[in-house]
Amino acid sequence: MEILPFYKKINIFSKASKEAKDFSLKLREWLNLHSIESEVIENLADLEKEENLKDLDMLVVVGGDGSLLITARRVAKYNVPIIGVNLGRLGFLTEINKENAFNLFKVILSKPLCISRRMMLRVSLYRDGKEILVADVLNDVVVNKAILARIVDVAVYVGDRYITTYNGDGIIISTPNGSTGYALSAGGPIVYPMMEVFIVVPICPHTLTDRPIILPTLEPITINIVSKEKDAWLTLDGQEGTQLFYGDKIVVKQSPYYTHLVRTPYKNYFDILREKLNWK
Repeated sequence: MEILPFYKKINIFSKASKEAKDFSLKLREWLNLHSIESEVIENLADLEKEENLKDLDMLVVVGGDGSLLITARRVAKYNVPIIGVNLGRLGFLTEINKENAFNLFKVILSKPLCISRRMMLRVSLYRDGKEILVADVLNDVVVNKAILARIVDVAVYVGDRYITTYNGDGIIISTPNGSTGYALSAGGPIVYPMMEVFIVVPICPHTLTDRPIILPTLEPITINIVSKEKDAWLTLDGQEGTQLFYGDKIVVKQSPYYTHLVRTPYKNYFDILREKLNWK
């Protein structure tokens, strides 16, 4: 099985661990032996440099799902195909195992890439009428409390229409891709990842009739912070956090960017669900 000659450049983003770095160096050597230019990138500052992203045939992420989420947020605007090698635990997104990686890469690179396009969210945080944060995320936007004994109150709108005020531990706005993450553990549904919808999931709501809801992406979702206690936080993909204050407004809409995940040849989405969730 021959690697197609039009694959010229594949970079590798490595998690900051010895295991990830050692594997990344072996993969770079293997790619070089197959006449593919490759560099190992070890920090986010270098990952975001345009010269490390343009003209890439693929970007390999060595780490866990968290490493892939970090990467997706930073490279989305370049439309770079991403594939993950799993060194973490669950691996919904990084579905290649280290043990069979080289055999799989040879198969993947022997034909044109099969791409799964995943919608992203664009989140904007407004304070005193000014936009102080804007970001694109692949999985979810979460507003939750910082103090265990407190309840956070958030008023939620779709477009200009009021839905309700959730009282509880917080709220998750998830993409279908993120439906198997935090949203699932909070009682949300599993949504096929190529769909384009918002999933709104309350976290431990005080009112038990507050249930998850799926909404179209035609209008933005607005979250108003109506708790006066300074104990709420905004978290992006479970990784980047910002403290929230009374009167803050979070607007979530569909991002203009997509994450382009390279699909492996021997597993489909339902194979992954059965494996990761121990379905029969």
